[in-house]
Order: sequence, then C-alpha cells, then structure tokens
Amino acid sequence: MNGISLARRIKDKAFLILVCLAFVIAVVPLVSVLWLVVKNGVARFDAEFFTHSMRNIDSTDAGGGAYHAILGTLEMVVLASLIALPIGILTAIYLTEYGQRNRLSRTISFFVDVMTGLPSIVSGLFILSAWILVLGFGFSGFAGALSLSILMMPVVVRSTEEMIRLVPTDLREASLALGVPKWRTIMRVVVPTALPGIITGVILAIARIAGETAPLLLVCFFTDSINSNPFAGPQVGLPQFIFQQAGKPDPTAIDRAWTGALTLIIIVMLLNLIGRAIAWWKAPARSR
Repeated sequence: MNGISLARRIKDKAFLILVCLAFVIAVVPLVSVLWLVVKNGVARFDAEFFTHSMRNIDSTDAGGGAYHAILGTLEMVVLASLIALPIGILTAIYLTEYGQRNRLSRTISFFVDVMTGLPSIVSGLFILSAWILVLGFGFSGFAGALSLSILMMPVVVRSTEEMIRLVPTDLREASLALGVPKWRTIMRVVVPTALPGIITGVILAIARIAGETAPLLLVCFFTDSINSNPFAGPQVGLPQFIFQQAGKPDPTAIDRAWTGALTLIIIVMLLNLIGRAIAWWKAPARSR
C-alpha cells in the first residue's frame, strides 16, 4: 500500500510540474508582448496624445495624438453594442426557453455557429457591398459599427444561452406553479439569475470587437480629423490609427503606433475588469 501511495504522489507531483510548465510556456509570450508594447508605448503616453488629433500633422512631426481614433472606437463600440446586444440576448432567450427541438431553432443555431467562425474581414466585405455599394451610403463610423455588430452577435448569443441553461429548472417551475406567465418568469426569475454571467459575456464580446481592424479598413476609410458624428463622413478607430501609423517609415509615427497599441490594450483590460467586477457584484453572496 505504501508503494502504491508513493507512486501516486510521484505521479501527482509530475503532472503538477507539467501543468506549471505549460502555464509558463503559455504566459511567457503574452508577458513578452505586453512588456514590448509598454516599453515602446510610454514614449508618447502624454496629455497631447489623448487630447489632439493628427490634423495637419505630418508623419515626421513630433506632435499629434489619437483623440479622434479613441473617440471613433468608443462610438463604434457603443453603436455595435446597441445593435447586437438586444438581438443576441433575445435570440438566446428564444433558443433556450421557446425554441427547443423545432426547425427554426435548429436553423438559428446553425447560423450562429457559422457566424462564430466567420473571419472578421467577411463582415466588412458584407457591409461594404450591401450598405455602401448597393444602398449608396458612404463610409462612416456607423458602417463600422454594423460590421462589428455582426462579429459581436454570435458571442453574445452563445454566452447568454449557456448562462440561461445554468439556471435551475426548479426556479422556473416554482414561478409557473404560482400562476406567473412564462414571459414574466423569464424576465423576473431567469434573466436576473443569469445576469452576472450574461454581463461577463457581454463585456468579453465588447472587448473582442474593440481591437478589430480588417472590417474598419473597408467601411470607415481614413481621416486625420476629429469626427464626432458616426453617421456622416469617414471615421477612424484605434486599430486603424495603429495600422496607419505603423505603416510609415518615421520613428515619430512608429512611436504613435506603439502608444495607440498600449491605449487599446488598456481599454480592453479595463472592459474585462469592469465585467469581472459587475459579475462579482451581481453574483449571490454564497457563490463569491
């Protein structure tokens, strides 16, 4: 027995070492990238970078900033969320509460799976062809928000669907047994119970689209000026700003690209932290 126990302890230690080694191998590239971005991005991490645009600034000039790109990213992400969240959450509610085992729900699930693996540039090509070329609307931040919403919807649907499925059936049955209509049971019992997980999924979906570049290159065009109206005229986001500045062979432009990348990482990290904090705050005390 002692020999068997000793062998188990040896195997346990060996697998623990392998898991720790795998963790280190996975973390080292991430830490390396973060250190590289921080080291090169702090050079222009100043007030001017966050309060000025690139209007009338040449690539060799030391000034300029990304205020117009930060504003564009925030507006496009907000618009994409306003489009994708209601559709995604309502679709998830239908699939879990009303559409069990019917042809429509299977069709919707199939298209959600297809959209989950959709390359981001395909959503940009779709909006470019349908919204800009066919319908005749111009390049704008709203067109970028439409393309981002296509990428955001399947993430919201799947995360919300999984959270709703985790709600105990007993809660639904208890509410229905009291004579509460099904729609009210969903709105007052099911959704509030699953809300922490839904919020986490929503924040992760927002963080996922914040760094998308390919769709914006096709439908937003480029501008160095501040455009606070996402429905008229070209509008640039942080990913476009980074792409544009990194493509210029000047050290000052490269510095702006590094600082833009650092700013984008900070925004995404803040969104993830906010999502975690909200989920923890909304979670029942017993699960904390």
